[in-house]
Amino acid sequence: MKQIVLFFLLSCSAGIALGQLPRIPQLPPSASSTSIIDSILRANDIRSRQKIRSYASVINGFYTQNGLFTVHTKGDTVYFEIPRTLLHRDIMVINRLKKGPGGFDFFAGEELDEKTIQFEKGADSSICIRYDIVISEADSSDAIYRAVVNSNNNPVVASFPIKAYGKDSASYVIDVTKFLKGTEENNFVNSMSSGNKFKSTFGVLRDFYIESIHTYPINVEISIGKNTTARKGINSSNPEGPVTLITHSSFIALPEKPLQRRYFDQRVGYFADYYYAFGDRQQKSEKRKFILHWRLEPKPEDRDKWQRGELVEPAKPIVLYIDPATPKQWRKYLILGITDWQKAFEQAGFKNAIIGKEWPENDTTMHMDDARYSFINYFPSETENAYGPQVHDPRSGEIIQTHIGWYHNVMQLLHDWYMIQAAAVDPQARAPKFSEELMGQLIRFVSSHEVGHTLGLRHNFGSSSRTPVDSLRSKTWLKKHGHTSSIMDYARFNYVAQPEDHIPQEDLFPRIGEYDRWAIEWGYRLSNAANADEDKKIVNRWITDRLAKNPLLWFGDGESKKVDPRCQTEDLGDNAAKASAYGIKNLQRILPHLPEWTHEEGGIYEGLEQAYAALKSQYMRYMGHVLKNITGAWITTRSEDQPGEVYAIAPKARQKESLVFFNQQLFTTPYWLLNRAVADKAAEPESPDFVQDLQIKMVNSLLDTKQMNLLLGNALRFGPDKSLGIDEYIGTIHEGIWNELEGGGPLKIDAYRRNLQKSYIANLSDLMFSANPEEIETDVYSVARADLGILKRQVARALPKAADALTRYHLEDITARIRKALAIKSD
Repeated sequence: MKQIVLFFLLSCSAGIALGQLPRIPQLPPSASSTSIIDSILRANDIRSRQKIRSYASVINGFYTQNGLFTVHTKGDTVYFEIPRTLLHRDIMVINRLKKGPGGFDFFAGEELDEKTIQFEKGADSSICIRYDIVISEADSSDAIYRAVVNSNNNPVVASFPIKAYGKDSASYVIDVTKFLKGTEENNFVNSMSSGNKFKSTFGVLRDFYIESIHTYPINVEISIGKNTTARKGINSSNPEGPVTLITHSSFIALPEKPLQRRYFDQRVGYFADYYYAFGDRQQKSEKRKFILHWRLEPKPEDRDKWQRGELVEPAKPIVLYIDPATPKQWRKYLILGITDWQKAFEQAGFKNAIIGKEWPENDTTMHMDDARYSFINYFPSETENAYGPQVHDPRSGEIIQTHIGWYHNVMQLLHDWYMIQAAAVDPQARAPKFSEELMGQLIRFVSSHEVGHTLGLRHNFGSSSRTPVDSLRSKTWLKKHGHTSSIMDYARFNYVAQPEDHIPQEDLFPRIGEYDRWAIEWGYRLSNAANADEDKKIVNRWITDRLAKNPLLWFGDGESKKVDPRCQTEDLGDNAAKASAYGIKNLQRILPHLPEWTHEEGGIYEGLEQAYAALKSQYMRYMGHVLKNITGAWITTRSEDQPGEVYAIAPKARQKESLVFFNQQLFTTPYWLLNRAVADKAAEPESPDFVQDLQIKMVNSLLDTKQMNLLLGNALRFGPDKSLGIDEYIGTIHEGIWNELEGGGPLKIDAYRRNLQKSYIANLSDLMFSANPEEIETDVYSVARADLGILKRQVARALPKAADALTRYHLEDITARIRKALAIKSD
């Protein structure tokens, strides 16, 4: 039988010698490890009872609360009474902020730290606490099991003398007062993970007091007040000073029987945990990853119905409560964002599997600090964001709790996105303040996205690339599929749709799509396999079969495979150049109207300034989307029984199209971006100029040696029919930047073009001056040198046509620079 290696020592006290251990009673060979432990504990109890006071004398005058374990309190003194049945049981301790100081970007409900612990009985009348760290696993029948056990001893982090025994010695009373108020590094109740910004912001915690304790059947909740000193503030000119905060620790028992793992597969985007598997029959160790997901199982009486394919309610649905601090008008939309996932769970065989509710504020039997409840927490913050975390059982990946973080100012971000991406086609987006219904629907989509994370789903940045660009203008396609097949993409709004397409508002929004429903089905449908290995074989076939039938179910991992141009954030469609050209058309429509659409009575152009900045950022995103298609790699994860290549590149025609896009949309100066009616009111003087700066940066990127060598490598690997050659690449860029030299009539080159052309020469000249073999010992150097020679002749022919002094000076300067660059290697 496979076993997780859960390590413990028979004694928790420091310095105890083996000879001090009690003699273990003789047991039959079939005796379980639990029987052995119980025998040892009974022997220990007899040996140490003489040191222990009576139960009645110890807890006299204490207030008692029963739950996962019993808690006795009197004044500032706190005793835990640990039942024997809880020993060696995995308990998750989750630390959160309950109340925090202003100005530090910390909010109530945010997680600080989490650990898995076990209580153990020592041989010297003590109870100790040990971390349970799941790292390695082995079959207990294998010889290597011993090596795994001996090499993975979990640390003891606290030890407590037993003050009293409960009835029939079935429980142990320990004094945890100093521990709860302690500041030791290994104090998991008051710890913050080393990477946490909380720890780096505040000094030593001190002056502790117990704020509240609540006990429940599977959890115990303790809030602790503490004082400290601020090291760094945000809104204070004098950040150092006293700080009072309250943290909250939840002790929650993990299931006695862990959920059966479902092994991770790169073709479906789930968050995952892992362990290392060792076995005698291996020829290499295995890192086994398993997905994070909630436990959804049919009720015992409904299992037959479920196996027949009937929809059934889960024994325990996923319930998310809305923080009562949330403004009332937004609560229903947050709930809609939660319940929109019900259709996905129906595809997995469950109805009413996920529920959103308002918190019952008048129910005194429920407390928000109870770890059995999950929330969308509302943060009073200027941060334009939201996030969807989860807490999971490290043994199995079972998600046990979530506190979604919802920042108040995410609405500002939603407003700017929607105005800049959709105002050309949706009149409701043309206002400084949206209607409550429109903002509510925008909140709804973000709610769905963040809930998706808490269900275990990662971003699927590749999803939007499966939609043909022309389909983004089709009412029929959008009604059936939406503009992307996954709400887990960063595909905000349909910026490709044109006014003449008359696309309904609801088809401009993201929504839960085909990939999302499929991902939930894959992660949550039960396979009825006897173990995780058999389950893996079954669910692998599900993926292979379904992806073969529907390409919209593809998962594009844009976070670990950042070189794939199909897996970018904020993009749409299967052709970045084409989609971005449509997007720019809409920006050109929107920009002149920004003063009107952002006007507020008594305003001083704050809205216009922010909208103009958002529009320029959107334009820059389009440039970035297209750039990545020139040398990026297409990486498609496949199983070995699936046809097709894993590694490819964008087609040669797509690479050429990308260069033409830059020539048309950027190198041909986009004067429309410099609309004086907007820029003179909305923007501070910029140095360098926004357009000039972007033009030069793009030339630097295109003519970067690494970029051009990547292109050479692709040409060698895939051949000239599939990859753009370096000569055609530089020739196409040359054509866009120098095309006016070949025109007839007088020649007048403006300041933007002059600076752009100087940047072109500077990049190729740097290559001529380089002594780096990686730069000069490739065809890049040869083609660049040849291009400078061609350009020298073009400039000589164009110089007599110069119509103004600056144009003539510029061409003379270019000639001198080219001569210098070409001469450097010919001396």
